[in-house]
Amino acid sequence: MGEEEREEENQLPSSQIDRTETSESPKQQEYEWPKIRFNVPPYRTYHFHNQFRTGPNPNNFLKGVKWSPDGSCFLTSSEDNTLRLFYLPDDGSADQITACSSVSEEDSYAAQLVLSEGESVYDFCWYPYMSASDPVTCVFATTTRDHPIHLWDATSGLLRCTYRAYDAVDEITAAFSVAFNPAGTKVFAGYNKSVRVFDVHRPGRDFVQYSTRQGNKEGQTGIISAIAFCPTHTGMLATGSYSQTTAIYREDNMELLYVLHGQEGGITHVQFSKDGNYLYTGARKDPYIMCWDIRKAVEVVYKLYRSSESTNQRIAFDIECSGRHLGTGGQDGLVHIYDLQTGQWVSGFQAAADTVNGFSFHPFLPMAASSSGHRRFQILEDENEDLHLTGEENCASVWSFSYDVPAGEQP
Repeated sequence: MGEEEREEENQLPSSQIDRTETSESPKQQEYEWPKIRFNVPPYRTYHFHNQFRTGPNPNNFLKGVKWSPDGSCFLTSSEDNTLRLFYLPDDGSADQITACSSVSEEDSYAAQLVLSEGESVYDFCWYPYMSASDPVTCVFATTTRDHPIHLWDATSGLLRCTYRAYDAVDEITAAFSVAFNPAGTKVFAGYNKSVRVFDVHRPGRDFVQYSTRQGNKEGQTGIISAIAFCPTHTGMLATGSYSQTTAIYREDNMELLYVLHGQEGGITHVQFSKDGNYLYTGARKDPYIMCWDIRKAVEVVYKLYRSSESTNQRIAFDIECSGRHLGTGGQDGLVHIYDLQTGQWVSGFQAAADTVNGFSFHPFLPMAASSSGHRRFQILEDENEDLHLTGEENCASVWSFSYDVPAGEQP
C-alpha cells in the first residue's frame, strides 16, 4: 500500500517522558477538582458548523469528539472521513470567554489541523501522556476501513507510523476499536473475535494476537467494538462486542475474568469510573447506560436513560474530572447529567437540534465539548431541494459550566 512508515525512536512517543513521580510535601494540600454546578444551565462558548458543511459530501455529519489529555485541544471525527483538531484560544481561560447566546452564522474559529483518511473512521484515541509542550507526545491513533492503524502527529499533521494486522490470506484487516494502555507502551486493537496488541515503539506488522473466544469456552464472539482501561492501574481492561456482551480481561496476558450480559444491542462504548470500581456500558438501539460493580459483576447496579432506541449510531458518554457525574447525549438533542453515587438524573440541557452523538468533559476545567448530527437520506422527488440545515445540526460546540468557588478565592 506504500505506507509512509517512520520507525525512528524520536518519532514515537516515549513511555518514559515526564513520568518521574516526586514525593509530595506533607504540608502541600491535595488538589481539589472544581465542583461543577449542574443546576445552572451551561452556556455555549464556541460553536462550529460551517466547516463541516463546505465539502464534497453534502450529507456530512459529526460522529464523535474527544478532548486531548492535557486539555489544550479537542479532536472531532466526521462522515467525510476527516479529523479536525481545535485548540482552545487563550488556554481556555473561562474568564476571558464571551458566551455565544445564539448560533452564529460564522464558526467561532477554524480548525488548526485537518486530516483526511482514505475511508470511514471507525475509532480514534489520544496518546495518554499527550502534552502540547512536548511535541514528541502530541500524537493520536486512528483506525479506518481497509487500512492499518495510523499514528498521526497532532502538531504537523504528518503520519508518524502504522500498525498493521493481517488476516489468514495475508491481507490487511482493519481494527474496529483502538486504545492505548495506561502506560502508553501498547496499542490494543479490537477485531472480529480477537484483540491484537502492538508495541508503540515497534511499528509495522509485529503484534500479539489474543482470541476472545476459544473453542466452547466462555468468551466474546463478534466484533470487539470498544476498549477501555481501568484508570487506577489495576491491570484490567474492558472490551465491548457487537454480540451484546462486555468482558473484563487482565492486561498482561488477556486472561478472561468475567463476561457481562444485559445490553439489548451491540456495545458501542465502555468506560470505567474514576476509582476503577464501576464500569459503564452503552449500546446501539438501547436506551440505557448500565452501571456494573466490577467487584461483584453479577447484576446491574442501576441504569441511566438516554434517547437512543432507534439509531445504530455510537452515542458516547463521559465522566467529569471529579468522577461524580456522567454526561450523555441522545437522539433528542439533549445532554443528560446523572449523579453516579445515586444513579439519579440531575439536570439536562438542549445541546443541538439533532442527535448528540459525542459528549466529552474537559480533563480539568468546568467545560465540555459536544458533537451532533446523523445520516440523512434524501427522497428522490426532493433531490433538488436544500436540506435546510440551520447550523444546530451537524455541529460541534464547547460548553462552559458554572462551578463553586473555593473558600478564600474571589469569583
